[in-house]
Amino acid sequence: MNLRNWSKAHTKGLIVGIISPLIFIPLVIVLLGWAQNFDFSRLWSKFTHDQMVRSKMMSLAIISNLIWFYLSLNREKYGFAMGVIIGSICFLPYILYVNFFA
Repeated sequence: MNLRNWSKAHTKGLIVGIISPLIFIPLVIVLLGWAQNFDFSRLWSKFTHDQMVRSKMMSLAIISNLIWFYLSLNREKYGFAMGVIIGSICFLPYILYVNFFA
């Protein structure tokens, strides 16, 4: 993609693609706690102190971007969809670093 073609829709998608997983992380922790009979506070402390757990929960939270991606493709807002994908890719360096180098 050429930067000359970058639009406001791309920027909005990028912002949503970065913020959405950060909002869905507590929901992922609640669902995992409910499924495994753990307290939220216990899983939250694991999330804040253990990098591997943080990486796995962030990966699960990034799945929430599929909702925005699917909705934007159905409405033919391709710039927004591309921004969401780029926002999801922004988490990739951290996840790869934790899984392979830390």
